[in-house]
Amino acid sequence: MKKTKKHSFSSEFWSQRYEQNQTGWDIGEVSTPLKHYIDQLEDKELKILIPGAGNAYEAEYLFKQEFKNVYVADISKKPLHNLKTRFPDFPEEQLLHIDFFEIEDSFDLILEQTFFCALPIASRQEYAKKSADLLNENGLISGLLFKFPLTEQGPPFGGNKEEYLTYFSPYFEIEILETCYNSIKPRQGNELFFKFRKKSA
Repeated sequence: MKKTKKHSFSSEFWSQRYEQNQTGWDIGEVSTPLKHYIDQLEDKELKILIPGAGNAYEAEYLFKQEFKNVYVADISKKPLHNLKTRFPDFPEEQLLHIDFFEIEDSFDLILEQTFFCALPIASRQEYAKKSADLLNENGLISGLLFKFPLTEQGPPFGGNKEEYLTYFSPYFEIEILETCYNSIKPRQGNELFFKFRKKSA
């Protein structure tokens, strides 16, 4: 598929990373900043998308907190299988084996955790636009972005606050974009927590 090659690394690329255990981004549990963010969400009916979710500890945590309308998307089948094996109660129909850029649905909240930084750098503007397209009116995208110098060495790829604003500002109101105070120790100082609200049409 041309679209997949243009926007994302291939399913084969990511499946190989999982098979060879080259998953340095995987911390084995929901990250502290996202756990704290989820804990202050009150509306259990929110329709939530976690794109490029990997092993999706966030989805498991959400489900255990009674958020049942959670969708997990990944271009590789392997992490989706891992989630289902680890947490059999997760609904099969909410596991989406798909390229993020090909999703056609609408959501109230997109949770970002290491997906943006794993895309080819040239896809960043399109990621911001696609996220806005997927969100309902007044919808939110929130989560973590890496804060370290951007190079061609990756994934993951770094970036900075000013760069990220150029991608997201056309489509979102910037509510929070700041250095994360509760990152896990290995990532302290290298993460930005953000919350952006979709601009009104």
